[in-house]
Amino acid sequence: MLRFTISTLLILGSLQLNYSQNKIQQIKPEKILYKNTKEGELNLFVYKPSEFDIKKKYSCIVFFHGGGWNSGNPEQFQRQSRYFASRGMVTISVEYRIRNKHGTSPIQAMEDAKSAIRFIRSNARLLSIDPSKIAAAGGSAGGHLAAVAGNIELFDNGDEDLTISSKPNLLILYNPVIHYGRKWIWIDNPSDASPYDNISKGAPPTIILTGTEDKVIPVELIENYKKRMDAVGSRCNIILYEGAEHAFFNRGDDFVDTLLQTDIFLKSNGYLSGPPTINK
Repeated sequence: MLRFTISTLLILGSLQLNYSQNKIQQIKPEKILYKNTKEGELNLFVYKPSEFDIKKKYSCIVFFHGGGWNSGNPEQFQRQSRYFASRGMVTISVEYRIRNKHGTSPIQAMEDAKSAIRFIRSNARLLSIDPSKIAAAGGSAGGHLAAVAGNIELFDNGDEDLTISSKPNLLILYNPVIHYGRKWIWIDNPSDASPYDNISKGAPPTIILTGTEDKVIPVELIENYKKRMDAVGSRCNIILYEGAEHAFFNRGDDFVDTLLQTDIFLKSNGYLSGPPTINK
């Protein structure tokens, strides 16, 4: 038990050291209601640049937390949100329905992900966001939600204005659940909810950051996903972290490097300018 405690403290200490050394601004989010459901209200947590100018149009990155569609909260991506706000983006972390809190299934989570992006795009002027530069990002189940919004035409809320697209323009996926198989039986046709099975022409440019020892989504599946993206003419970058397991991206040096690689990818697509302000 002592060994576990010491190891945990060392990991946390390394993470805090890397984070504090890079002096990321402690930007506080604004909470905005984006959806009322019978299970409760759902909010966006909006991080704005410190020198935010309402007259400008900012690129946007939207984060979906992980937790197996059962648990988790928007604070999982708080540090990433603060960093990209400090880099000049409007950054948004999304609250969506989860089983442990709302008694719902991944079907509602997918609907909420699409609702969030549609709300952001429909309110782009009020949020000072460029509606053509909305990136969606997420880890594990959150990566699945981002990829569903980017690749699947189903699971929209029919009460919303469906003329407004819920499709993000860019995807950043951390060990994402990109394939929904029979091990998760909650839908008659699992392939309907599988981004891997729904890649088509016009799929958003994508980066996938994952560990070589991920037991949830194996590297081979990620590599085949890239092949399918290549086949439809969409960009797909893969970055592999040797020896890393599932949910690696919020820990220690991997947290810093995934943040840096995300910055580089965003800049390469015109969402950021200037050099990254985080260093390994």
